[in-house]
Amino acid sequence: MKLHIQYRTRNSKILEYSSRELASYLSRMMPEALITFNNESYEADFTICLAVSDLHHQYQMKPLPDPYLDDQYIIQTGPGGGTIAGSNERSVLLGVYQYLHLLGCRFLAPGRQYESAPLLTNIEDLYQSCQKTASLRHRGVCIEGANSLSNIIDFIDWLPKLGYNGFFLQFKLPYTFMARWYHHELNPLLKPEDFPVEKAEEYTKILQEEIKKRGLLLHQAGHGWTGEALGFPSSDWKSVKATLPAEKKQMAALLNGKRDFFHGIPINTNLCYSNPEVIRAFTEQVTNYVKERPDIDYLHVWLADEYNNVCECDACRKTTLPDQYICLLNQVDRQLSDMGIATKIVFLLYQELLWPPKHEYFHNPDRFVLMFAPISRTFESSYQIKDSYSDIPEYKRNQIILPINLDENMAYLKAWQKQFKGDSFVYDYPLGRAHYGDLGYHHISRVISEDIKQIEKMGLNGYVSCQELRSFFPNSLPNYVMGYTLFDTSCRFEDIRDEYFQAAYGSGWQCALQYLSLLSDLCSCDYFNGKGERKDEKIAANTKQLLDAVEHFLPERPADIPAQSPANLFWKQLDYHKDYSLRLGKALLLLSEGHTEKAQLCWNEFQQLICEKETEFQSCLDVYRITEVSSKYTGFHLESRLAATL
Repeated sequence: MKLHIQYRTRNSKILEYSSRELASYLSRMMPEALITFNNESYEADFTICLAVSDLHHQYQMKPLPDPYLDDQYIIQTGPGGGTIAGSNERSVLLGVYQYLHLLGCRFLAPGRQYESAPLLTNIEDLYQSCQKTASLRHRGVCIEGANSLSNIIDFIDWLPKLGYNGFFLQFKLPYTFMARWYHHELNPLLKPEDFPVEKAEEYTKILQEEIKKRGLLLHQAGHGWTGEALGFPSSDWKSVKATLPAEKKQMAALLNGKRDFFHGIPINTNLCYSNPEVIRAFTEQVTNYVKERPDIDYLHVWLADEYNNVCECDACRKTTLPDQYICLLNQVDRQLSDMGIATKIVFLLYQELLWPPKHEYFHNPDRFVLMFAPISRTFESSYQIKDSYSDIPEYKRNQIILPINLDENMAYLKAWQKQFKGDSFVYDYPLGRAHYGDLGYHHISRVISEDIKQIEKMGLNGYVSCQELRSFFPNSLPNYVMGYTLFDTSCRFEDIRDEYFQAAYGSGWQCALQYLSLLSDLCSCDYFNGKGERKDEKIAANTKQLLDAVEHFLPERPADIPAQSPANLFWKQLDYHKDYSLRLGKALLLLSEGHTEKAQLCWNEFQQLICEKETEFQSCLDVYRITEVSSKYTGFHLESRLAATL
């Protein structure tokens, strides 16, 4: 059989990449086929043309507000071949992966070892018809945790296969997220590796190229601008030994009569935003960075990553932090407009910035994108949209309490939306901390599905997940559900879940699903995330049932699963997951019963296990992050040898 892949824009690196991806998978599924590229005179049995097209006019599909930002594709193949066309080059790649999905390919986790592709014997197997318009514009993931270069590349490679369209390299330089891995922070069993800033800069360029090679939208920066304005590069949350120079003192927020770093951490330090020198330094940092990086699609400009540390000087007290924030952003917009730069600026609803401004407004709202970040929310349930919400509480400088329940969070969003009508998305955290409290990953996956289906009703246009990239233990169902549901919000959770489990666990999928669903039912994301009292009778009772279920589960790989299949890997992970759940479960049981010292001893044993096993299961479990979350939120504490590495 002779297959031919053709793409019309010959100088497009993204279409060339799309064609080679299509050829690579088709060659696995039809190993006897001969595949050629872009030879128009070649006589083939089946020719697929990849193209960027105006799908609204050519195929009567839904018109798009912005063909560059909004994704749409059509797949039409039949006798002789056909077309995979998209509204932009990225959409063509998304269409290629959807075509492969229709042919039976499954992309179950980052890394090619977690992919499956069926053998096809007839040319008729290639006949498919599908047209889709993404339900939401913003569909991305933000880097967190501890990651090697290959971890991040594998994740970026995985994103478009599930329908995602963007990746967020947090900070101007995402040094800390790589350094944590190469330094092997919080795992004393691994020898730290040298990882200078220069190596992080080299790796970041590689990552940016990987993002752009696929046409993904690049998000960058976020927190750190306040520390940078003070002259301290900010790419992590660690304290600095240096003191704030005398000439910079007046730039820092006045707090309790002093101007200094907040708890010694530049990235957490707010500024005196009424100070003209602060306004100049802050806006100069932002505009100079954008000028050097025209390939950034969305630049995130946020303030300090800590709350109740707002400047108390007389000038700042005359206004509010959100009003000062809008003034800063308007100044950035003016300078970028003067330079002819159209980069979108993402502004943050978070901590003090959950309160809307009282007087200021955006002069050029088309420049800006609202990002709602309900970091303190519960994950026990999903959003329930109401016709009205209670008024938000009065703002009290340096005395705020973050909202927890979902109605409270929605009230802040609605207050902002009365003033800002532009583009927006939610920046959410189900896989940032809370997921470690769901040992089955079934509950958190359902919450993700239900959350996404409420986004349009919330008045938002997308979702970016702030999460560990190595969050696939026992499996990758949460991100799988997230990607496919973001692209098509009409997808039923049960359909995606069952498809995933069948591909991940083979003939034993129903057994695995029943077991992991039961574990989820007996877990509490909020308890692990530090919400509520540590002594809790209900948590204790549920954890006893969980331990009984784990002890009686026999995670044996079904005999009919090939040794080299991804299903074999998932059963192997499930075997390790049993020991993991028993040790962590025992620690949580003792903690919830009030036996703090015994709980700590059990947690130490759990910590020893995951450190010993990290290299074997490195791609799916982030030892650094679960250790950090357990000790900062859940109620355990680090031994001195580990605490010294933080």
